[in-house]
Amino acid sequence: MNVLSDIAFFVVVAKSGSLSAAAQELGVSTAAVSRRLVNLETRLGIRLLNRTTRRASLTHEGEIYLQEGKRILNEMEELEQRISAGHAIPRGMLRVNASLGFGRQCIAPAIADFVEKYPEVEVQMQLTDRPMNIIDEGFDVCIRFGDVPDARITSRKIASNRRMLCAAPAYLALKGEPQTPADLQRHNCIVIRESDETYGTWRLRYGSQEDAVKVRGTLATNDGESALNWTLRGLGILLRSEWHIAKYLRTGELREVLPEWQLPPADIHAVYPMKNQLSAKVRAFVNHLESSFEKYRILKDGDGRCW
Repeated sequence: MNVLSDIAFFVVVAKSGSLSAAAQELGVSTAAVSRRLVNLETRLGIRLLNRTTRRASLTHEGEIYLQEGKRILNEMEELEQRISAGHAIPRGMLRVNASLGFGRQCIAPAIADFVEKYPEVEVQMQLTDRPMNIIDEGFDVCIRFGDVPDARITSRKIASNRRMLCAAPAYLALKGEPQTPADLQRHNCIVIRESDETYGTWRLRYGSQEDAVKVRGTLATNDGESALNWTLRGLGILLRSEWHIAKYLRTGELREVLPEWQLPPADIHAVYPMKNQLSAKVRAFVNHLESSFEKYRILKDGDGRCW
């Protein structure tokens, strides 16, 4: 008795609409289809189809058997795909998108290690100053910061990260240190322009209290590296990711501003289109990123910093 074979047979019969049409699709005689259907119904002890000389219609039990049977077949197919993909050799073109700064500093070295390990994969990396649409632009993997709201994609966290406010000690000595988010409006804030709708608005949270502060200053850019250099020169306060400024906080070249306030989430994810079966190259690359950034998913020194 082959249950999966019987289910697949019944799906064909139900889809065909008649025994003769099913026989034609299966390449057997109508009598053979009829005998197998009778044997299946006898084994189950129920009638699955009401049939006439011209057509067949599902009974209530037949509807249930069809729907549940299709689900089982799909699950078995996905299982086999997952197992076989684990043995497939990664090869072919892999298109990767990341932000300019993080892409240059962190993703490009990871890609270099990846192609040394998988020489049959050809990687095209595109760095942009704002996120690209992974579905519309045809990327295989994109690197994203913060929440991933698009239901058409799935994601895997590769590194912990948070957004922070910072300034050079010289700036704070000259202008004073903000004590509340509202104080930021009296400071020269260096703004990174990433999207028009959030331009110049910094959102901070302390417990249940949330403040959205419209900041301003004499310097703005779409390049994080330039903004960081201005901040190190003592020209203002910057909102920047931990991955980019952690080393300057450790050396004392920068100091965290309003450290008790939290900013929007900025954990780093590898995102890719939701599919039943990931290609071997995508699966291998995401696993590689997860391994490469493993040390950045562990908080160190008890202060929440990992970079």
